[in-house]
Amino acid sequence: MDIKKLLGKRIQEIRKSQNYTQEYLAELIGIETVSLSNIERGKYYPSAENLNKILEALNIEPAELFTFSHLAPTKQLIDEMNECLLQNDKLARKVYMFFKLIQA
Repeated sequence: MDIKKLLGKRIQEIRKSQNYTQEYLAELIGIETVSLSNIERGKYYPSAENLNKILEALNIEPAELFTFSHLAPTKQLIDEMNECLLQNDKLARKVYMFFKLIQA
């Protein structure tokens, strides 16, 4: 996935985690809702000025916005987890217990 799409997905993910609508975030940063939608869909990069406003509006550090590892394809995430769990019995058992709790 290209950086524009990853950045857009991350902005959307953080916006939703804070229960902000696109309309509300767009208003906070002073752009049209359609412009924010285009950014979130990875159609356009935000300008440096708007990127700074997004960071301020969401009250996050740049590093948080550019953390994409969890957005990797599901198979890649599962492969990474399997590799780690196969190397650590204790962790595998804890993850299994957690899995059973959330599966119910």
